[in-house]
Amino acid sequence: MKKTIVIKKNYEFKNLFNKGKFFYGDYIHVYVLKNNCNLNKLGIAISKKQGKAVKRNHFKRLIRESYKILEPYIKNGYSILIVGNKNRNINDISYHIVKNNMEESLKKAGILNEQYSN
Repeated sequence: MKKTIVIKKNYEFKNLFNKGKFFYGDYIHVYVLKNNCNLNKLGIAISKKQGKAVKRNHFKRLIRESYKILEPYIKNGYSILIVGNKNRNINDISYHIVKNNMEESLKKAGILNEQYSN
């Protein structure tokens, strides 16, 4: 199993926002930037406009679980920032919607291996 480093620093988030390539989905947007490491880096950002802390944390847990399932099929050496779409309501969102949305966005980005199948 691969090890993914969590992005925590503000300058790393800003770097991904400014220099990363942008791929959008219905519920999440993905910023991807090639890094010089052999590991992937993952950051998750959810706006306060999407709901109170309980809803935002639930959405983050769904995103982390979806990433954990897709992680073996993601190419190494990328920094990935997943941002929640603040125009969508996340109150009744399910795991399958988030996973399918993330899968589509990562395929658009070209970092999901071809050998992945639902």
